[in-house]
Amino acid sequence: MGVTEYLFLYAILVIWFMLIINVTLTIAGHRYYLKSLYDSIPETLPDYPFVSILVPAHNEEKVIGKTVESLLHFDYPKDKYEIIVINDNSTDNSAEILADIQKQYPNRMLKVINTDETTGGKGKSNALNIGFQSSIGEYIVIYDADNTPDKKALRYLVYAIQKDPGLGAVIGKFRTRNRNVNMLTRFVNIETLLYQWMAQAGRWKMFEMCTIPGTNFIIRRHIVESIGGWDVNAIAEDMEISFRIYQMGYKIKFFPAAVTWEQEPQNLPVWMKQRKRWANGNFYVLAKHFHLLFKRNNHAIKFDIVYFLSIYILFLSAVLISDIVFIMGAMDLLHLNLEASSILFWIIAYITFVFSLMVTLVNEKGESGIDNILLVMIMYFTYCQLWIAVAVMGFFEYVKSVIGKKQVTWYKTERF
Repeated sequence: MGVTEYLFLYAILVIWFMLIINVTLTIAGHRYYLKSLYDSIPETLPDYPFVSILVPAHNEEKVIGKTVESLLHFDYPKDKYEIIVINDNSTDNSAEILADIQKQYPNRMLKVINTDETTGGKGKSNALNIGFQSSIGEYIVIYDADNTPDKKALRYLVYAIQKDPGLGAVIGKFRTRNRNVNMLTRFVNIETLLYQWMAQAGRWKMFEMCTIPGTNFIIRRHIVESIGGWDVNAIAEDMEISFRIYQMGYKIKFFPAAVTWEQEPQNLPVWMKQRKRWANGNFYVLAKHFHLLFKRNNHAIKFDIVYFLSIYILFLSAVLISDIVFIMGAMDLLHLNLEASSILFWIIAYITFVFSLMVTLVNEKGESGIDNILLVMIMYFTYCQLWIAVAVMGFFEYVKSVIGKKQVTWYKTERF
């Protein structure tokens, strides 16, 4: 075999390796889902600890009012939680909207911290640290500015973390609020169900570990104090703080009963900008914590480092190679000795990919309709290929930020 054959064989093996991992996680997630159906959650808790809800926001006038309104109507004692909105260096009407809500609810514990470019404006992590300094809760809960959680979400998060002192944090499930707007939001919805629902459920079922998704999660106050708050240099502050929670010996549990609804990008430029930022942030976290791969114990950290390295290095390179070979073969510019067997491997891989998504859709009520099934059939050839471009761009953005020592600032996802 020549070099091209070896490269193509590498691509096939890596793609298969990642598919097997994801299918295994999906099946484990399905088992966890079935088990969770029989979990009885009490309507009242024996104890209602005081909770501080932090909402970092930057120019969120389109969504912040609806978000705060939903937080004010949690099924939780009104005198047992506070809402702290960090309106961070906003130049829109967010401050006026929040002031009006405060007037409507004068007896509620709703704090608004308005910062400017001097006191804030340095990104989500810095905003969370500002809000945390003003909080008093035994537990800290985070929601993004575009979230509308279910009324019972807070009570469910508190219930889950109180049950097990070994839990450092508990994450809930988030769903796509605008999933029916267009084909892109439908794709994002399916992606979210698989990689933020089933994969998290599978990781908890198999390894008792999860990665914080950035919203709809609860964390113990003393943990935030112990680790010194959020890393202000981290764009992917959720993944970064997960690694430090692991280092303290705590687990992070996935509790799907706690649901929030969030708005996803509705056009391709906004989506690509958001995902490029995510990739950039993940490269930072992997570089920062890579040395932990060689430390003793703490298998959760090692699994996550290997898992994300496999996605962003091995899997990315494998998909790039396979796509190049496929295009060159289609143009009759390349002929491989492995061509016949590679087609069979590719067909089986595609069926495996579709299978994992079908299992995911079956688990979520109302998602297994014919329209979603058709989207799944074309997802690999369309939406998934876009991920390659975003991951590559995210890597170069990370390299540029390291070389230029670029300071983290607010990234604003356009709202609709």
